[in-house]
Amino acid sequence: WYQRRVREVEAVDSLLSEEAVVGFEYGYSLESPHTLCLWEAQFGDFFNPAQVMYDQFVVCGEAKWLLQTGLVSLLPHGYDGNGPDHTSARLERWLQLSDSKEEGVDGDDVNVQVVNLTTPAQYYHLLRRQMLRPFRKPVIVMSPKALLRSPDAVSDIEDFAPGTTFKRVINDAVAHPEHVKRVLVCSGRHYYTLSKHRTDLNDATTAIVRVEEICPFPAAELQAELSKYPKAEVVWAQEESRNGGAWSFVSTRVRNILGIEMGYAGRRECAAAAVGVASIHAAEVKEIIAAAFSHCE
Repeated sequence: WYQRRVREVEAVDSLLSEEAVVGFEYGYSLESPHTLCLWEAQFGDFFNPAQVMYDQFVVCGEAKWLLQTGLVSLLPHGYDGNGPDHTSARLERWLQLSDSKEEGVDGDDVNVQVVNLTTPAQYYHLLRRQMLRPFRKPVIVMSPKALLRSPDAVSDIEDFAPGTTFKRVINDAVAHPEHVKRVLVCSGRHYYTLSKHRTDLNDATTAIVRVEEICPFPAAELQAELSKYPKAEVVWAQEESRNGGAWSFVSTRVRNILGIEMGYAGRRECAAAAVGVASIHAAEVKEIIAAAFSHCE
């Protein structure tokens, strides 16, 4: 009997379809809004096969049909020298899909949240906020794999204690405002690269401010931090190329809303997400770090 039954078993590979899985998770999040639904891509650019689901449903379903989704999408993102195809979650695309205001202050009604976090506590509070809110919005999380192994990307237990919340902008706890000549504004894992270089230089004239939630744009929080350094130049520092990342999104709002012209320290324009030659990647890293700590354009 057993041998007869075994002959009837057929092993079939399942279809690897990000489009199908994201569609399922989107539908599940609609039917069960009190369930925390998360979808994680193996690499950030693996959202590409599911782009139609995001374009037609996730980011605009509320505007079309008044259907709110709390779907959380985790997209690994970071310039580790892995080449053009396993590097970028195309942060710039998600920001372009938002209805964030270029000349006004955003509220909670923005259609999508885009975050680039730096600590475990921030991730915890983001997910907690996602479920405690009386409404639902999709969240796009830039989640670099390198931070999972980084001894610097840690949080104290006090950061999870009662009374702690998600921080849209994180201040510089080390810099002394009276000594600061340059403020580097950044987001995500690039903060740790900048912070290490500042330590190596023993630089007391540079402050580093982290924008954890890029959209909705945290205008008030960022203004509060930058006001501590009224005489300092302000530079946006990013890993991505100039035509990618958050540069265009952030600089426009900082200029229009805060009245500040930011300098730029990042990679040059590039059609691909990243280069495919290790030596060129290493040279780019040195170049963008040097630009951040020397001068702004």
